[in-house]
Amino acid sequence: MATQTPPGECPQCWEHAHNKRIHRALGPREDCPQCVNHMVNGCPNVTPKKKSSWW
Repeated sequence: MATQTPPGECPQCWEHAHNKRIHRALGPREDCPQCVNHMVNGCPNVTPKKKSSWW
């Protein structure tokens, strides 16, 4: 992965959203099986966000 995944973001979702070559092989209107599986089953590997020290 080229960039660091921000806290609270799923690494797979982040990579698939920001790396165009992952979906390059898909045809027009073809769904990515990994993305569909992730949407149906949720994001199991979400890292917790840092607690805000504002309050």
